Amino acid sequence: MSALLSRLPGDDALRLVMAASATGMALADLDGRLQEVNPAFCRMLGYDAQWLIGRPYLEIVHPDEAEACIAFVQQLLRQPDDMLDEQRRYVCGDGSVLQAHINVAVLRDRDGQPLCLLAQIRDIGDELAREARLRARAEHRGAELEVSHRQLQLFADAVTHDLRAPLRAIESFSERLARNLEGQLDDVSRDHLERIRLAATRMSGLLAALGRLSQATRAELRVRPVDLSLLADWAYAERQDADPARIVQMRIQPGLELEGDERLLKMLLDEVIDNAWKFTRERGQALIEVEGEVVAGTPADDGRLRLRIRDNGSGFDMRYAHKLYEPFQRLHGPDQGGGHGLGLAIAQRIAERHGGRIDARSTPEVGSIVTIELPLRPSRASMASSGAAPAAVEPAHGETH
Repeated sequence: MSALLSRLPGDDALRLVMAASATGMALADLDGRLQEVNPAFCRMLGYDAQWLIGRPYLEIVHPDEAEACIAFVQQLLRQPDDMLDEQRRYVCGDGSVLQAHINVAVLRDRDGQPLCLLAQIRDIGDELAREARLRARAEHRGAELEVSHRQLQLFADAVTHDLRAPLRAIESFSERLARNLEGQLDDVSRDHLERIRLAATRMSGLLAALGRLSQATRAELRVRPVDLSLLADWAYAERQDADPARIVQMRIQPGLELEGDERLLKMLLDEVIDNAWKFTRERGQALIEVEGEVVAGTPADDGRLRLRIRDNGSGFDMRYAHKLYEPFQRLHGPDQGGGHGLGLAIAQRIAERHGGRIDARSTPEVGSIVTIELPLRPSRASMASSGAAPAAVEPAHGETH
């Protein structure tokens, strides 16, 4: 061994490093026979140094990894200026298996010719065990969250379904009472009946919104070509029909097209345009604009459509913008035109399921801009990363609405 070390530049320094290092270190000749091992190497593997010296390194490599280990060394000998590092298993003296990280380099003699292999190994068994525990904990927590999510969704579905009939009864009987007792009620009683009717109406709207949130979360994506300009015009027409007395100038850029689920994208535009419609109510000349542009995409898609929906409504304070996408969080009360606090949560969920995102900016009493960025062609990878259900691709000539 001394003869081998004496042919290496800095041999004394290498001796000192090997002796003092807490990392397992070994020298092997180019045929793979161990020529020197340090104390840490022996302790790690549970072998006596005299037993190891002269033996092929393959005798301590796990049998399942012998072939890969041979290829590993051969690659290094073909490219002796490289350093290779791998994760390997070794068989210890007591028969146990050591999980180790190893890096190997070729050392050259004083003439610059390859002389031997220097290997350093580090026990990573504890690290792998910790990682495995963390993965198991994360998987367990993920499974718990999935179960909790499903239970919450089932509860929301059940509540939405089971409360509709009682609410319809409350609305119907309160209206019947108002008609039957017309002229017999004092102002206070009429006010009480009106409060009952309005509360039932708000609750019906909340249940409808919960149903839309459930659909936005659970519905299978059916991807097909979609004309967002047409959907925006449709959303506007529905609101104008429901409120014909209002005068709102609507500007919609034509040709805003991509691929996605038409039903869900219509729902997304409904929620955003509905907000713009509500919060421009106090404007004498209300304006809502829908425009867009194609921008460069990510490696997962072929480009993105950046859609902007701008209004000149009452706006909101950006200090509270983080609440916009949380269910049931409202920045305006019902008397200010506020809804149920679910609209942008629904819109965000639909955007995420398409591999997109949504962002809102506003200046109080000036207006708001909601920016929606969606892939032109959502990939399975982008939809999977957002937790989307598997998508079905429909032909362009399918049913429109």
